[in-house]
Amino acid sequence: MSLGTRQNTQGDGIPDGDDGVLAVAERIRDAVQTVIEGKPDVVRIALTVLLAEGHLLIEDIPGVGKTMLAKALGRAVDCSVQRVQFTPDLLPADITGVSVYHRDRHEFEFNPGPVFANIVLGDEINRASPKTQSALLECMEEMQVSVDGETRRLERPFMVVATQNPSDMEGTYPLPEAQRDRFTARIAVGYPAPQAELDMIDAHSSDSPLDRLEPVATVADVRAMVDRVKSIHVAPGVRRYAVDLVTATRTSSALRLGASPRATIHLVRAARAYAALEGRHYVVPDDLQALAVPVLAHRLLPSPEARMERRSPEQVVSEIVARLPIPSPR
Repeated sequence: MSLGTRQNTQGDGIPDGDDGVLAVAERIRDAVQTVIEGKPDVVRIALTVLLAEGHLLIEDIPGVGKTMLAKALGRAVDCSVQRVQFTPDLLPADITGVSVYHRDRHEFEFNPGPVFANIVLGDEINRASPKTQSALLECMEEMQVSVDGETRRLERPFMVVATQNPSDMEGTYPLPEAQRDRFTARIAVGYPAPQAELDMIDAHSSDSPLDRLEPVATVADVRAMVDRVKSIHVAPGVRRYAVDLVTATRTSSALRLGASPRATIHLVRAARAYAALEGRHYVVPDDLQALAVPVLAHRLLPSPEARMERRSPEQVVSEIVARLPIPSPR
């Protein structure tokens, strides 16, 4: 039976069986695409990261809809959304929260920061100092926050959607390798097609389409979708192919830093979610190939020779995908 078949729904709003994952995902996708027009591949990757319980980094020039995409995803799901505008004077406590002493009660009270939300939009994350950027590391990896010796858990789903300007723009700090590695995928929105830009003029003539966007899924829906995606089958040969892709980045002469074991885990998790969005109960090598660049490229550092030849990590990953043999179905 196809994942797209609609059936009777349970209390979480998802049709019985794994078929409901695609049905609810399609509602979210269609809602987001009323705001982000002409970018179906970008929306698909954003949904893939959400279902993989990952985090998304959106890098592009100002004004192409990076923040709008993150906001639309948060609006489409009826969940808590917090926005943090990263600026040079932002402090770690402004993100995680701080304990305030009350004189009348002679006790400290913890005031949670914006990270205590289901979807956290970090706007222009690379305008803040590396110290402030690092405040997100524990949150993204372990879904918890440690403040004043006490650890507090974050609620599922938890997803950081961060936007950043290209590193050659003024007032930016490059994200440390350790933080880039926490992001499941990195995408660029890019300029819209001329027709899509004409449609945007009409859509934004009176008010923003974001104001008209209504939630089409709940927190319980997303949790159920994430749990069902974890059951997507990954055959031994496909797992080996994922390891081969990552290993090839570590041995490439064009790279001085290859992908980490965390990248392998993120690649397989994202492939499960991608397969679900394709209406399958199993992962195929094509899923890994489609995700190799967005999941792996931002973790890599090119060698000096590759820089001289102006070969980007994206190009190197594409070359690796092209030359590695496809595994057998078993």
